[in-house]
Amino acid sequence: MFQLRPYQKEAIKAVIEARKQGIKRMVVCLPTGAGKTVIFSRLASMAKKQVIVLAHREELLTQAKNKLENALPEGVIVDIEQGQNRARPNAQVIVCSIRSLREDRLNALKEGRDIGLVIYDECHHAPAEDNRRVLRQLGCFDRDWGGTLLGFTATTRRGDKIGLGEVFEEIVYTRTIAQMIQDNYLVGLRGYRVATEADLCRVGGSGDDFNVDELAEAVDIQERNALVARAIQELARDRRTIAFCVTVAHAKNLSRALNKIGIPAGVIHGEMKSEQRAFVLKNFREGNFQALTNVAVLTEGFDDPEVSCIAMARPTRSSALYTQCVGRGTRLFPGKEDCLVLDFVDVSDVSLTTLPTLFGLPQDMQLAGEEVEEVRQKMNGFNFDFLDLEMDPGEITLEEIKRRAAIFDPITMELDPEVSAISPNAWISLGRAGLALHFLNRKKARAEFLILLYHEQNKPKYRVLLDEQEVATFTRLLDAVQAVDYELEQMGPHVQYSALPEAQWRLKAPDAKLKQSLSQLKPPRHAATVADALHYIAHARRALRFTWGKLPEDHLPSL
Repeated sequence: MFQLRPYQKEAIKAVIEARKQGIKRMVVCLPTGAGKTVIFSRLASMAKKQVIVLAHREELLTQAKNKLENALPEGVIVDIEQGQNRARPNAQVIVCSIRSLREDRLNALKEGRDIGLVIYDECHHAPAEDNRRVLRQLGCFDRDWGGTLLGFTATTRRGDKIGLGEVFEEIVYTRTIAQMIQDNYLVGLRGYRVATEADLCRVGGSGDDFNVDELAEAVDIQERNALVARAIQELARDRRTIAFCVTVAHAKNLSRALNKIGIPAGVIHGEMKSEQRAFVLKNFREGNFQALTNVAVLTEGFDDPEVSCIAMARPTRSSALYTQCVGRGTRLFPGKEDCLVLDFVDVSDVSLTTLPTLFGLPQDMQLAGEEVEEVRQKMNGFNFDFLDLEMDPGEITLEEIKRRAAIFDPITMELDPEVSAISPNAWISLGRAGLALHFLNRKKARAEFLILLYHEQNKPKYRVLLDEQEVATFTRLLDAVQAVDYELEQMGPHVQYSALPEAQWRLKAPDAKLKQSLSQLKPPRHAATVADALHYIAHARRALRFTWGKLPEDHLPSL
């Protein structure tokens, strides 16, 4: 039996404790390469009743069976239930293709068996209606069911935004990819950002990602495929590479571009017969192909630890999909030092998921081959709470951030003269991000107007927020400023006066709440007046929420 790692023991303990507390349907969330099969094999060996393991593709069935047999004590029978394969009545563990479990077959499988544990691999698929039908037939939702449904996944998010809460009661254990890298259970990730000229601005959305057909039309073009191939040749060198594509045609075209410049590349996709897929994977593992282009086949369950480069030729907005793709290269292997991730980023007016964003860094950051976790740790000491990182794509580097952090002070940021010319109020410049204005509302509590720049169909728009709730949008900044000034007038003379720079409340010393917020900044700040304190905090909130991405409220300094 395999020696369990500390976190694997923690996960098993969490599952057992949750079951003792009455939780029947639970999830363990672990990144690719964490050894989830080892965990559920140990739990299967502890089960007093029979165990069913649900998987989605043929390759995963055989892979799961082999791993279970290696992890379970000798003599434990593991069978596959799929196609012509029928599990023996005395099989302790039955690995099933969930798609083959039609009603009559599932009833026959249950006949004479006492199933106490259902393990669902890649359980983010569970909310799909047909998969829920299988779970219902197994009795997982019955009030008097005495068994346990245990799901494993590397991501708890689905592209259609249906939550796992539709099936499972609780996530009982989770560990992030960053934690696994820090503890040396996965290799580090290095990255390059490669800009292309492809235009995604007119590509529509589907769930939390792009529309596939429209995306393929935008990126599957000869010039871009040639650029991707040349970048893999130059940056990946002799690394075994998996390239993720949008459609089968895109995968074939990119494979041709790679072969054309001397990189032996194969193609694998879901429309191929299982024997063809096995043949391609065999050639890849034996080194006959240096690269594989694929469509939605290698995102889950594919296990080749020698892979050390991931080429994201498929731009995505989905952090779930991106995490699965990158996970194909993070496994440990003798002599393997790290995994290189190539982000091919296109012209877009929406946020793309890239290696930096996966680790909480700006999406436009150029890692230039540096290890992303090391960069993140270096940046923890920077004065980035107030840093204006709005630069042209591809220009954000660690050295530039370090330089700006050393010299930037929001108190010195000047207000646009045009704003000063039309408004008497104490507007705070947030750089190109917009403006902030603090005042006392009718209850004499501090309140905040924000005017924030965003783009819609490549045209600038300004969102007006009152205490973070959007109240209006404008195409011109000055129109937004005038609208806010008008609203303040409607709130009465006391409120209107409180928005002026000379309002007495601004000149007072910061109260305890403001001092606490200042102390939480990096580095901690000190301010003589409320006005200065609000300058600092406004920039910290803007940087965290609108530059680094939307964070939970308790991460934000309060006003």
